[in-house]
Amino acid sequence: MADPVVLVTGGAGFVGSHACKALAAAGYRPVVYDDLSNGTRDAVRWGPIEVGDICDGQRLAEVVSRHRPVAALHFAARIDAAESTRHPARYYSTNVTGTRSLLQALRSSGVDVLVFSSTAAVYGDAATAPISEAHPLRPATPYGRSKLMMEDAVREASASHGLRYCGFRFFNAAGADPDGELREDHEPETHLIPRLLRTALAQHGSMSIYGTDYDTPDGTCVRDYVHVSDIADAHVLALRHLLAGKDDLIANLGSGRGYSVREVIAAVEETVGRPIPIREAARRTGDPAMLVADPTLAQRCLNWSSRRSSLEQIIADAARAFAAVDTGRERPRRERVSHRR
Repeated sequence: MADPVVLVTGGAGFVGSHACKALAAAGYRPVVYDDLSNGTRDAVRWGPIEVGDICDGQRLAEVVSRHRPVAALHFAARIDAAESTRHPARYYSTNVTGTRSLLQALRSSGVDVLVFSSTAAVYGDAATAPISEAHPLRPATPYGRSKLMMEDAVREASASHGLRYCGFRFFNAAGADPDGELREDHEPETHLIPRLLRTALAQHGSMSIYGTDYDTPDGTCVRDYVHVSDIADAHVLALRHLLAGKDDLIANLGSGRGYSVREVIAAVEETVGRPIPIREAARRTGDPAMLVADPTLAQRCLNWSSRRSSLEQIIADAARAFAAVDTGRERPRRERVSHRR
């Protein structure tokens, strides 16, 4: 029998491509739906790609009808919290309207299983650490608010027509494929670890620390970093959980350990063996002082573990991926297309 098909929106992107690899290893056939505005065609290696906009409901419905997936994994989104404060409409369009388009397309073809990406940004400036799913939801940016609205849309679809779902509130996705087949490849790059590695390996420029007066041990923001391969594994576990008829779930994905910006800088410097020039800058709007996950719910309900999510392992895997690019061992840059919105 043919492998069961799973639709993966945003499957050409960082987390989505790693999830496709994990799906293929678990016996599923991922069909990627991506507009290639942030993803790359070369990251689609375990199944076909359908190029399309997540807000294009007609195109989505045609793809779902033709491929007949047993479920969908939904990663397609805008993810830059700082940018969302400058261009909020873009975030509500892609993250909220796009999700509603997907929900309608799934319903029209009778697909009733969805695993989707939310974010720790729904918690806002957290009052406690670690943060459980019971923490009040007080997003401080349009990005966080758009993701909370996305969660609400999924719950409404569940209540109205029986959609079964699992949503993951990611903390800081990081690292790279341990086999060297995939890496983080955003343009522009906004995430701390790849930016540090690019600066270190290029041996020019400097890195900015945005805010050094937070109420944290060293004054810089503290974040929980979770390996992208651990996130991919969680999506396979969630898919099996739902297909087995088990309960809906929204859960944190994090390591349960926080690291400050200065601690991450020091760890990258130790890995690459050279100092990284640093300059201090003002805080960015919407940056909470501390975001650290309580991952107990995902551990208990899905038997998930953050096995590769030590900071040392995350940086080592990412550094190998970036060193391969730096020394020319990776293939040429991949095709990108401009965003249509």
